[in-house]
Amino acid sequence: MPQDLSKLDGVATIAAFKSGAVTPAAYAEALIERAAQNSHLNALQSFAAIALKPSILEAFDASPDAALAGLPVLAKDNINTNTYPTSGGTKSLLRHTPETNAGVVKHIKDAGGFIAAKASMHELAFGITSNNAVTGPVRNPVDPDMIAGGSSGGTAAAVAAGIFPIGLGTDTGGSCRIPAALCGVAGFRPTTGRYDSDGILPISHTRDTVGTIARSVRDIALMDSVLSGETAGEGTIDLSQVTLGVPKGRFFDDLEPAVADAIEAQLSVLGKAGAKLVDVSFEPLWAHNDAFGFPVVLYEVMRALPAYLAKHAPDTSFEDLIAGIGSPDVAGVFASQKGADAMPQAAYDAAVNYHRPAMRKIYAQVFEGHGLDAIVFPTTPLTARPIGHDETVELNGAQVPTFPTYIRNTDLGSNIGAPGISLPCPVTSGLPVGIEFDGLPGQDRALLALAMAVEKTMAQ
Repeated sequence: MPQDLSKLDGVATIAAFKSGAVTPAAYAEALIERAAQNSHLNALQSFAAIALKPSILEAFDASPDAALAGLPVLAKDNINTNTYPTSGGTKSLLRHTPETNAGVVKHIKDAGGFIAAKASMHELAFGITSNNAVTGPVRNPVDPDMIAGGSSGGTAAAVAAGIFPIGLGTDTGGSCRIPAALCGVAGFRPTTGRYDSDGILPISHTRDTVGTIARSVRDIALMDSVLSGETAGEGTIDLSQVTLGVPKGRFFDDLEPAVADAIEAQLSVLGKAGAKLVDVSFEPLWAHNDAFGFPVVLYEVMRALPAYLAKHAPDTSFEDLIAGIGSPDVAGVFASQKGADAMPQAAYDAAVNYHRPAMRKIYAQVFEGHGLDAIVFPTTPLTARPIGHDETVELNGAQVPTFPTYIRNTDLGSNIGAPGISLPCPVTSGLPVGIEFDGLPGQDRALLALAMAVEKTMAQ
């Protein structure tokens, strides 16, 4: 039976290229076919299928021994590329092709890879459904009537569907981890500042980071080494030597039964594998968290976006960009920041100078006090919901606000700048469920090594 090349992860693809077991041309043909089969997902914003084969051949021939050696990588459409437009999923930038590549794209090219396509996204990355009124909704590969999550929904959907093995997203409050969880793949947010942020259509310099979505943790580790330059900590971890904090309470409150069951099953698996599971509480932290997230995002975006336009898209004014926003939920965010209603600097200053240091201190104390290697929790309290429910969704018989409900568990890691990775729980039926592991800031390689051990254990 012929091998389905679209199911190879990035590491296996590169090895196959280097050994000659798979030709770059054959691989390109497989991905083109896969993209055509899944065009209904609307996962790709820009993709020139005719260019894929020569691009893979050129990249591999130029760097056959490099880390990525011809690997095609997908990039979210808010990451600057000089080969495809960078639209941010918004009307005024649909034809905006930057003159230079983002810093992370340069790292990928230096490692022998290239950006093969741009992924659809929630407009301006301001949402978690990827239901974009300008470019159309991204559909979940497991059930096309359901959301793919966001804002990196196109990246997650394309990777889950086998169109590309690895994709770049961005994560401000959960935008890599949430769509990864809802589509059944792995999504990684690194420590804030770990990757080059130049050439990224921004929301918040305090919270934004590029992240990776892939079908295996080893692919995420590979991309992390390319983007960060760090390769340490790739050894095997013995789960019997690992202590995991289980933050019962806010992280585990009001879960969809399917999520609760899947998470409890995996906690049991981890416990049987020898991992020490201890209950922990972040209770003193939540008041600081609630006073940090939105003040920072709303204050910074109103300054970061004009700065990006001035540098990378000087023909587009901030006023024109706002006027062209098509998605009601995103338009509402920017409308809320006009005139006297704008986020005051005092709230922003308090968030950055008081609340964030306090959060980081409490977070570190919990880790130190319990000897934790990571904390573990459901990535999202609920699975994917039908497309179109951008304001409220059903959870356990009640209508709850869509955005804050989906980001409830991912938000803390984003706010303190900690690394976090969502892994797909093995489920026999129904929609995907994600389980997340967060570590201490700066401990990215240790967290990825842990995730590799967890991935192996859950798959058994």
